Amino acid sequence: MTQHDTTTVTQELARRTGTEPGDWFLVHKARYGMEVVLRALAEHRGAGDVVTQILTCATAVDPILVAGHAAVHADVDPGSLAIDPARLDVGERTRAVVLQHTFGIVDDAAARGLRAAADGIGALLLEDSAHCVGRMARDAAGRPYADVSIHSFGVEKMLSTRFGGAIWVAPDLVDGALGDLLRARLGALPVVGRRLDLLARAYRTQIRVLNRLPQRVARTLRGGLVRAGLLDPAIAPVEMRGGLPYSPSAPSAWMTAQVAAALPGLAADEERRAACVTAYVEALAGIVEIPSAILDGVRAGEPSPLVRLPLLARDEAAAERLLAELGSARVHAGRWYRPALFPGVEDPATYGYTPGDPTLTTSEDAISRLVNLPTNVTVERAREIAAVVRDVVSG
Repeated sequence: MTQHDTTTVTQELARRTGTEPGDWFLVHKARYGMEVVLRALAEHRGAGDVVTQILTCATAVDPILVAGHAAVHADVDPGSLAIDPARLDVGERTRAVVLQHTFGIVDDAAARGLRAAADGIGALLLEDSAHCVGRMARDAAGRPYADVSIHSFGVEKMLSTRFGGAIWVAPDLVDGALGDLLRARLGALPVVGRRLDLLARAYRTQIRVLNRLPQRVARTLRGGLVRAGLLDPAIAPVEMRGGLPYSPSAPSAWMTAQVAAALPGLAADEERRAACVTAYVEALAGIVEIPSAILDGVRAGEPSPLVRLPLLARDEAAAERLLAELGSARVHAGRWYRPALFPGVEDPATYGYTPGDPTLTTSEDAISRLVNLPTNVTVERAREIAAVVRDVVSG
């Protein structure tokens, strides 16, 4: 990658977050940056538990397992869809706690509670900002709560880049030796190989072609391309078995250039997404259940620029009906995160999860009812989509 584009990206991330460019490190995919961090943590403090949630993607848990830690799941707060600090159980084996900004919901209260819990046992607070690149939870003085913050430029995130990610390491990490180790590991990553660079360049065209084919044909062709190593999917088969397909690396020059070109448009895109969130809330509040953190933001005149607008149907059957009706209306509604550890894993036990766990009732209830609406549309289209939702729910 060129130093010019790398500097452009880290400077822009620093500008957006009020941090320093030297504290940002670019990676091929955010999950591999998380793997580097967790491997270094295991090397420095020994393998242990990393507390996360089941209302997430399998690829957010795979790095925990690949790094040698055990995934321990805590229940979420229904208002933020992030770990509820009041339901957090940590101990001497806990090495890190994950603060996930689900759909881009940044809940400072949750962050404050998780920060306090991590501090109480000397654990790292890992911030998963994959859905809200350049946004971080902060305390009253404006300081980021996180020790490490993970940002994604990948598929179906805030940028249209498909690949790439960035890791921020707090410059004042309490464990200075660990901070030095993290920076050394992240700063020494080799550039991604030629094959993955070529696959990244081809990805947009491949997906465009697959989307135009009949579903059965596309599914067969897609599987064949993945097995032949000719398509790098958003989620590889091994990533539903607790693994990762590649070794950590830095992005190629082409990937970095794409991110550098896309970042200047992020502010305008966030403004459009926030306007869509407002339109959805104005049309649907009181009709369907929407997480309270989203409602509070809109009512305060500070709507969040969510990557998708999550709502919760009455029950699982109602969620399936709503998804079917939205599909018939040509709405790209999402199933994130249904089922748990989306898009589903071969053996939940590998991930430390037992379906029906009584300590995860809020998470499992939310997962069964979740439907999410696109925010990368015009406000007019958001209102049309909201009208479909109202008709289905009222019908």
